Amino acid sequence: MLRDRPLLESVRRLGRLALRFLQRLGKATLFLLGLLGALAALCKRPGLIVKQLYSLGVLSLPIIAMSGLFVGMVLGLQGYANLVDFGATSTLGTVVALSLVRELGPVLAALLYAARAGSALTAEIGLMKVTEQLACMQMMAVDPFARVFAPRFVAGFIAMPLLAGIFTAIGVLGGYFVAVKQLGVDSGAFWSQMQASVGLVDDVIKGVVIKSIAFGWVANWIAVFEGYDAIPTSEGISLATTRTVVNTALVVLALDFVLTAIFFGV
Repeated sequence: MLRDRPLLESVRRLGRLALRFLQRLGKATLFLLGLLGALAALCKRPGLIVKQLYSLGVLSLPIIAMSGLFVGMVLGLQGYANLVDFGATSTLGTVVALSLVRELGPVLAALLYAARAGSALTAEIGLMKVTEQLACMQMMAVDPFARVFAPRFVAGFIAMPLLAGIFTAIGVLGGYFVAVKQLGVDSGAFWSQMQASVGLVDDVIKGVVIKSIAFGWVANWIAVFEGYDAIPTSEGISLATTRTVVNTALVVLALDFVLTAIFFGV
């Protein structure tokens, strides 16, 4: 019996973790249903979405643009270093574009969005909960879902695909700058090979558009829910912000694998 106690305790811990996960998942699902139910009220106040688009999208542009530029430049350098041994430097445009369009563009944009905008969303809503602003809204018969949660969710959902597209486009320009201007790859070959290899539906739509839409959905859902569910203390807000970044990164990478297997799997 004594030998079985550590095993039983491990099983109990796993069971408690599983129940806690299912409990939070159920709570997050109910929260999402509340968000979806409040979307109709936003049609009367589109200004709420515009304001959040500026906060979540426009203010995220600098880090998105700079990161995309450097990622594209690194891809150009690494791709050239590997392709030059085979005399295939003319295909460098294809390598850079497909890497960004199919994977790096939407994934890295989502991770950067979670670090910059997602954490800010969680902290902002958590502070509103600490200062009892959400409770005051309910006392005044103002629905927090329609006034606070839904505008931020919708604005982030709209901003994410746009940011992913900007990241990808600037990344391609960064790869072009390194490949053509610095390493001497023929400009015509760079663009012609890219245009011949990158398809609108098979690559751009499936890679950038659909993936970024899916990532935007889960990233904003997690960010808004973590702020709503945060413990109303300074420590609780810090933990919720950390969970937002960590959970979004894990879900985005897992979802990226699933979507890649569906779209590009053999």
